[in-house]
Amino acid sequence: MAVDVILGLQWGDEGKGKIVDYVAHKYDVVARFQGGPNAGHTIIFDDQKHVLHTIPSGIFRANILNVIGNGVVIDPITLMKEISNLIESKVDYKDRLLISRKAHLIMPTHRLLDAGSEASKGKEKIGSTLRGIGPTYMDKTGRNGLRAGDALLPNFKDRYNALKEKHLGLASLYPTTDFDLAAEEEKFFTAVEAMAKLNFIDGEYFINDCLNKGQSVLAEGAQGSMLDIDFGTYPYVTSSNTITSGVCNGLGIAPQKIGRVIGISKAYCTRVGAGPFPTELKDEVGEKLRKEGKEFGATTGRPRRCGWIDIPQLKYTIMLNGVTDIVLTKLDILNIFDQIEIGTAYSIDGVESHQLPYDLIQSKLAPKYEAMNGWESSLDHVNTYEDLPPAAKAYVEKLEGLFGVPISMVSTGPERRKLLERNVYSTIA
Repeated sequence: MAVDVILGLQWGDEGKGKIVDYVAHKYDVVARFQGGPNAGHTIIFDDQKHVLHTIPSGIFRANILNVIGNGVVIDPITLMKEISNLIESKVDYKDRLLISRKAHLIMPTHRLLDAGSEASKGKEKIGSTLRGIGPTYMDKTGRNGLRAGDALLPNFKDRYNALKEKHLGLASLYPTTDFDLAAEEEKFFTAVEAMAKLNFIDGEYFINDCLNKGQSVLAEGAQGSMLDIDFGTYPYVTSSNTITSGVCNGLGIAPQKIGRVIGISKAYCTRVGAGPFPTELKDEVGEKLRKEGKEFGATTGRPRRCGWIDIPQLKYTIMLNGVTDIVLTKLDILNIFDQIEIGTAYSIDGVESHQLPYDLIQSKLAPKYEAMNGWESSLDHVNTYEDLPPAAKAYVEKLEGLFGVPISMVSTGPERRKLLERNVYSTIA
């Protein structure tokens, strides 16, 4: 068996959680492979909204195992809040949630450092979510970090205190921020004590054993491909590899174990925080997209920047990820437009290009657009792809031709049921 992958092709917020939830019942295991509580995966079913930050989106499907892989960074406080919400929603999670011992832990002082570092940048802020993600990955690569398995060791508190003192020394270099460390530490150790009662595994052995037994595994990404530490819009990126290659490191599998790669893209484009965004609309059209799409971050609540879909950007991430097919989300948000534009190329210093430049920040770049007619009608009662208005189908099929890979599903609303499958590719799993 191979590991199928679901990941975002833009700057995050593409609707990955809904798609993972929708297809999860056809897999035995759903595994998060990177990122931390800076991610927010929203799932709506039975008229209830659920937001997950660390726990895989397959948790709401019965009989499916959910693995937090070693590539994830875990804030025990956030994790236990999520578990409290699962209990409140009467979700049976205890035997279905597994944590890799090698996943790194976010300490309160990681969040303190994150806030201080961002404050020190002034106008050069990168738009961090201030969840401590960057400092935690820095400790991981600097070989200083605490891992989930360390919480089970008798000298955990000594290890914690040693790293804490290092952090406090670094924090003294930054502007003072409003942070009650004592209160956060109390919550942290209470959460660690509760977390230690969960199911810990050697994730790399577990995933490979599942594959060897013929079980199906779905890898769930966080953030989006344009936030990848190596290939995103650096330095306005996250601190992990968000693309397909990150699955190998984040779960401990070999490259040849990767199967289908399902890329998620909105029918338009959004970005949270600072950083380059070629097709951003800083006018009433952008505001109209934000309002209609309810474009506010699931984790931070920050308003998202909005713009038309960007084909060179998407072809770049399709290439990087080895995408086999695409799920197009939030098509319904375009219902209100009489004309929809597609960013098909860039003009860079007066020269047309279909490639992203090395540095999107410094390049004098202007997108070139192709206009299409809108459909100006609701998709609420559309139950099959064939029932879409002709202009909506024309838009989807135009994008498919530009992408060069099939669009296998189209989402027409936030609810689980509003997903139209197409016969352009073999069915999920």
